[in-house]
Amino acid sequence: MRTDLYRELNVAGQCGVCGRVRDLFELPGRPEKFCLECSADLATVIQLNTEINAATRKGMSVGALESEFSEISRRILARSQSADLSDV
Repeated sequence: MRTDLYRELNVAGQCGVCGRVRDLFELPGRPEKFCLECSADLATVIQLNTEINAATRKGMSVGALESEFSEISRRILARSQSADLSDV
């Protein structure tokens, strides 16, 4: 019922990662839209990936960056797997 109301009012939609109905945000170059938490984490993961690749090419240590990447990835996965179906 709440999902229908959101869609009717065009206030929010379903997040492309976690599936929750929230106000959505776009990321450049991505066709999907995401809730605030998911969009922030995805933007960080994209930036970390760029930094890891650049550091690897320069022969620099990437352990700390990879740890942060893994932590955020786990958080995104947990959020997507635990989305409350009553919230959709």
